[in-house]
Amino acid sequence: MKKTSGLITSSKIDLDSLLKQTDDPELGAVVIFIGKVRSSSEVGRVDEMTYDAYVDMAEDRMREVEENVKRSLPNVKIAVQHRIGKLGVGEVSVIVVASSPKRAAAFDACRMGIEEIKHRVPIWKKEHLADGSQRWVESDLQGAKKSRRRKSQKANL
Repeated sequence: MKKTSGLITSSKIDLDSLLKQTDDPELGAVVIFIGKVRSSSEVGRVDEMTYDAYVDMAEDRMREVEENVKRSLPNVKIAVQHRIGKLGVGEVSVIVVASSPKRAAAFDACRMGIEEIKHRVPIWKKEHLADGSQRWVESDLQGAKKSRRRKSQKANL
C-alpha cells in the first residue's frame, strides 16, 4: 500500500499537525470533525473497515475541497486528511479542522469540508461484518453519479 504524508495517509492521522496548519492568532474559533469507524451499519455489526483510494486523484480532490472552502468562506483556514487501509472499530478515518475569526464560519467550513470530501473524493470503503461477510459501501460520490444518470435518462424520455 502506498503510504503518503499528505492528505491521504495509511498512517494514523495526526490531529496536532492539522491544528498547526490552521493555527493563527487572528483566528479564535476552531472546529474539528472526526469521523470514526462505527460498530454497526444498516446490514449488521461491523468488525473493521477497509478504505481504499485512487491516491493521486484523491489528494488532488482533497486540495480542491480545501480551496473551495477557502474561496467560499474568506478568512478561514482548513486542513483535511483521510486515512486508507484496514481500520478497526473506533479508529479515526477522517479529520477536518477549520479555524476562523468567529465560530459560525468555522462550523460552516468544517461541514462544507466533510460534505465535499464525501461527495467528491474517490475513496471507497468495504465493511467487514461480524458474520464474516464483506461488502463495498456505496459512497455519496457513487450515489450522486447514479442520481444524475437517472435524471438524465428521464430527461431523454
